[in-house]
This record gives sequence, structure tokens and C-alpha cells, in this order.
Amino acid sequence: MLSAEIKLIKSLSQKKVRDEYGLFVVEGKKMVEELVRSAFVTRRIITTQSLDFPVAGRPLEHVSAATMARLSALKTPPAVLAVVEKPAAVAVLPAPAPEELLLALDNIQDPGNLGTIIRLADWFGIRRLVCSPGTADCYNPKVVQATMGAIFRVEIHYTALPEFLQQAKKSAVVYGAFLDGDNIYQKQLTPGGVMVVGNEGNGISPAVAAVVAEWVFIPPFPAGAITSESLNVAVSTAILCAEFRRRNIPIIR
Repeated sequence: MLSAEIKLIKSLSQKKVRDEYGLFVVEGKKMVEELVRSAFVTRRIITTQSLDFPVAGRPLEHVSAATMARLSALKTPPAVLAVVEKPAAVAVLPAPAPEELLLALDNIQDPGNLGTIIRLADWFGIRRLVCSPGTADCYNPKVVQATMGAIFRVEIHYTALPEFLQQAKKSAVVYGAFLDGDNIYQKQLTPGGVMVVGNEGNGISPAVAAVVAEWVFIPPFPAGAITSESLNVAVSTAILCAEFRRRNIPIIR
């Protein structure tokens, strides 16, 4: 492998390079297996050993362990990584379909939180995430790793949230997580809608809050107890998604 190729792949850890070339890197056997089962376009798969899963005609290249160490962004280099094309941005996002549940992320900064939320969306059958421009890049290597493959099944879009939510609220209820919201366990919830969660330190921004129709809150237990100031945003998202889905799971008799 040429030195220039190694340098380019390594530099894809930087957002400006990912944006310039429209590429990102996936590392590890499980992640690459998830990739080859998806519709994402693979530029190349690079490995130090024979693979025990099919790569479906994707370009495959064998390298030494020393070369892999130069390519990898991980402390312990994997046996396989792939260079993948970023999906094209959607010019106009469609409004939520009837009973579709969307997540809207307002300036989520921590890559680990974002990756976990993408994984949660996949678990709870949420097929689309809509992110503010200030939210961390979903193709950041730390985000990609934290999704554990969910990034290949959940559509992730970046757009101005106030404008998107103004359009979405014409056909769906827009919920938001606030410390002074209504108790989520006592709140009437629609099967679908948009659930907005905010920045780790500042919560939902004023411009987005102005568009939210229903403010909800996850209460501590017992009521009125002295507890932590707030929950981690990924933990909050998991609880909110679980409550929406719990309300709308058909009862099998």
C-alpha cells in the first residue's frame, strides 16, 4: 500500500477530510460484517488475515500487521477495516409518517453519547435521526464504533431543527425532554411523533424549545428526593424510547 494511501485513510479521523472526500472508516470484524450486509458503498476492505465471512465482491486488500497499525485509529489495531462512502445528504427531509417515531438531537456533543443513541434508535425500531448542525459528526470514528453497526440501519440527517420541527408538527406531535416538563409516566403519548433531546450541559436550545409542543420529564424516585442534577442524555433517551414503545406494544393474549 502506498504511503499516500495510508496517510489519507489515517486522516479520515478528521471531519474536514471526511467531508472533503465523502468517506469514513469502519474498524473491526463485527463492524465490517455489518457493513457488507448493508447497502453502504464500500471503497475497499483491508485485512491482515483471511476473512471468515463473504465480502460480496467488494474490493479486498491484504496488508501486514505493521501497515494496519499505521492505518488504525484504535489503540489495539483490528484485523480488518474498511473505507466507506458517506451516504448523500437529503435535500428535503420528509415529515414523519403516520405513527412513525423520530428522534431529534439538539447539539449532542459527546461522540460516545451520539453513538449510543444511534444504537438505541436501532434497538427501538426508530429508523431516522434528525440532528442539528451542531451535533457531533456521526462518522467520527468514536461514534461509528459506539453504534456497534447500527449506523448502517438508521438514517441520520443533519438540518436546522427549528425549521424541520415546524414542518413536522403539522402532522406529528413534537415532544421534548425538559427538567420542568410533565411526568412522562403520566403523560398521554401518541404512537409516533418526534422526540427531541438536548445538549449534555445546556439541554434543548431556546429556538428548538419554542417549537416543542409537549414537554416531558423523567422523574426521580422517590418523588422529591435529593438526587443527581440530571441523567446522561443517552440514558434519558433510552428511557423515553422505552416508554413510547411500551405504550404501543400490542398485547398478545
